[in-house]
Amino acid sequence: MKSRYLLIVLFVCHLSWGQIMNTTMPDSTIVKESDEGHRGGTGFKIADGKYGSMTLSFYVLGRYLNQMGIDDSYTNHNGDVIAIDRRQDMQFQKANLYFRGWVADPKIRYTVFVWTSNATLGQGAQVVVAGNLQYKFNKNFELGIGINGLPSVRSILGQWPDWLRSDARPIADEYFRGSFTTGIYAQGEIAKNVYYKVMLGNNLSQLGVDAGQLDNKLDTWSGAIWWTTHNFGKIPTYGDYEKHDKVATILGGAFTRSTENRQSQPDTDAPENSQIRLSDGTGIFSLNAFAPNTQVINAKYQMASFNTGVKYNGFSFDVEVFMRWLSDFETSGQIPVTKLYDSGFSLQGSAMLVDKKLQLYSTYSYINGDYGKPWEVTCGLNWFPFKTKFFRINPEVMYENHSPVGYLSYPTQVGSKGVIGMLNVELNY
Repeated sequence: MKSRYLLIVLFVCHLSWGQIMNTTMPDSTIVKESDEGHRGGTGFKIADGKYGSMTLSFYVLGRYLNQMGIDDSYTNHNGDVIAIDRRQDMQFQKANLYFRGWVADPKIRYTVFVWTSNATLGQGAQVVVAGNLQYKFNKNFELGIGINGLPSVRSILGQWPDWLRSDARPIADEYFRGSFTTGIYAQGEIAKNVYYKVMLGNNLSQLGVDAGQLDNKLDTWSGAIWWTTHNFGKIPTYGDYEKHDKVATILGGAFTRSTENRQSQPDTDAPENSQIRLSDGTGIFSLNAFAPNTQVINAKYQMASFNTGVKYNGFSFDVEVFMRWLSDFETSGQIPVTKLYDSGFSLQGSAMLVDKKLQLYSTYSYINGDYGKPWEVTCGLNWFPFKTKFFRINPEVMYENHSPVGYLSYPTQVGSKGVIGMLNVELNY
């Protein structure tokens, strides 16, 4: 039966390729009205005065998830058999509010948000109230402080939720990336169509981590630069809903470095989980991860990513390559490794089957690690019933081969092998 499911998935994906990339919190600078009408995330202006303005926007996502097609257990590299509690449920997955505007001077901008992940009710950081402040000197230089995304991969450059998949990254992206933390950051356009973002933060992911769990090194930093052509856009979205009449391209890269402590990692099921894992899904800070009676206390994380993509006439194709180095282990007990290197990539392709209404997409993701070589293939549809991008219905089927990532607000579980389906209804106003 499982082989039949796999053949169906591969057949649909073959069609998709033949036709031919939150939680994320967006930067306050990216929300602008489109000349073609309302743009998702611009919301409603509720105040506009001499000393400030405020706009309210919201994001909601409902999801039906079915994991009954995956195995009910997996075996890690230590030979331990770990049970998987397969899910089949409906969740009002996310309900987020964003307040944006300026105070005193239009150059002083703010974002305050209430960010929820209802699938993690009862877990830490199920509701986050936070934000950031920015001062825009000019288009070349904006300086900000507060919660923001480490620009470690393309999917954290402000385009969420405008992904091909509804609120889900490919597994390689999820495995390698940094996440959201408190810090200071700068961004802007350094030359025509050449953009950058750099950030110094507390750790790789601060959601679900309190101040007492952070180390005192303050050495987490990340930087990205990307170049686009023919109106690809400052915010490098996925897919070609707009149907570019000229070939639009992107070329970019990023590097991230952090010293991580076992206490400064988020909970296993925390929203926007970005725990450092081995390629079989084992967290490197877990007790006995490498050998009996041992534990990693501190480790240095370094990660580079490179991406490119093209859009034309409703078609898109994107590639991102990842490389990660783990070293400088401080441990309790002696472990058999001194450093680790993993690599991987994600491919994403899409086609507008019906102009501004129906989009077909497929993704493939692969991780090359010393503790396993997991991969994933997904196929789905984005239906925009009102011919507007801020409301969509998104059915998707995915085949997982030993997924190394998973948490309650993500569609896969660690160790997943088999077919998973989900149906999303999303509104980003």
